[in-house]
Amino acid sequence: MADLLNVEGLETQFRTRDGIVHAVNGVSFHLKEGETLGIVGESGCGKSVTVMSMLDLIPRPPGEVVAGEAVYQGKDLLKMSNEEIRHVRGAQISMVFQDPMTSFNPVLTIGRQVAEPLEIHNGVPRKQAYERAAEMLEMVGIPSAKDHLDDYPHQFSGGMRQRVMIAMSLICTPQVLIADEPTTALDVTIQAQILHLMKELKEKMGTAVMLITHNMGVVAEVADRVMVMYCGRDVECADVSTIFKTPKHPYTIGLIESIPTIEGEKKKLHTIKGSIPTPGEITKGCRFQTRCDDVWDKCRQEEPPVFDVGKTKVRCWKYE
Repeated sequence: MADLLNVEGLETQFRTRDGIVHAVNGVSFHLKEGETLGIVGESGCGKSVTVMSMLDLIPRPPGEVVAGEAVYQGKDLLKMSNEEIRHVRGAQISMVFQDPMTSFNPVLTIGRQVAEPLEIHNGVPRKQAYERAAEMLEMVGIPSAKDHLDDYPHQFSGGMRQRVMIAMSLICTPQVLIADEPTTALDVTIQAQILHLMKELKEKMGTAVMLITHNMGVVAEVADRVMVMYCGRDVECADVSTIFKTPKHPYTIGLIESIPTIEGEKKKLHTIKGSIPTPGEITKGCRFQTRCDDVWDKCRQEEPPVFDVGKTKVRCWKYE
């Protein structure tokens, strides 16, 4: 199956008072039709900036995409004009943003905001767009949706706002859905409902999903493949069963070992020592060197390239 989206060598940097911050540094991955790619890593590792760079959502200045390509259906998203990328965003590639409360316009009704993509991208008359909006809201589990089209975002709970955000992102039937921490700030019951809903809609509509999260449990439940990121780099990529059964990179191993279990022998919860280095702190060598138990001289001198180890692509000198 051909790749629906292929990203190679993506680099994004921000100019700050303290110098240039390399937020995304040479990230590469692909996405196939109908699959779910989990993008995992600690806060600040570049997950959200990676996908926002693809869709030209990085504020300029201070941000800038300085290298790489993001080929979608044979066209490089990074080389599109403002008008061209506007026709892709929301229609062909949609995004569920991290905080639905701040992502909605507080002075526009829910119906107006959900129907708007249909009016803009598909030229659907407003009355028909509102009818379709009500259908989508029903599909994502909003009861009596027609009665809530004139409600405002603050009148919905966190879980309901997240459902509305999913309805708005799927109303144009996009080929790719980017879900940025879709279960953040929701209680576990609502989390499970949202994940089940996304899985159900993906199967019904055939949409490929990029799921950004730091929750390995969520990844295990819904992802087909996983890309692990650390300090702006993709450090490991493999299918979900391979990642959990035979993780290769020391960082991935640490993430999986830190997941609490309720079965087997009780033992102290594993933690990854140290903390993420500040931008510019590590100027050469592997970015994980200060937190790795297997570090050696070469790790401090040269940054590892990507090695193919069975089904896994991994950046670690152990597999040279």
